[in-house]
Amino acid sequence: MRTRHLVLVFTCCFSLFFTTPAGWTKELLPVEPDTSTRVDELYDHEARLFLMLYSLHGNGTVDYVTGRLVQEYSRSTHGNPVYKTEDFPLFYWWNHTMWNDPEQDGVNGNERVYQENTEFDISRYKPCTFNGQSC
Repeated sequence: MRTRHLVLVFTCCFSLFFTTPAGWTKELLPVEPDTSTRVDELYDHEARLFLMLYSLHGNGTVDYVTGRLVQEYSRSTHGNPVYKTEDFPLFYWWNHTMWNDPEQDGVNGNERVYQENTEFDISRYKPCTFNGQSC
């Protein structure tokens, strides 16, 4: 009886510590893409996030997004926005999953799944369309 109890306790501990929780993605987040694949940049004033949108396949379709916290915002002498951001993103969107990196130390395996089955909604930032074309 005691042996059976020990086996049961060991099995429970093993399943708690060495398995992925149900519903969490098992795919690893790829490192931040090269700037040559960047297709757009956005600034979220409400969240103070500087967003960079990438097309990993090079077809113009956004499939990877990073969000860096903005430390300082100003305008250049020509009126263009200038953002001083954190070195690494706080959020990543990839493969229908939003990831959080509270340490903001780049993709190194310590990122956490924040939300699954979610899409990056660009219409929140660029809602304007006319006859199906972006304004």
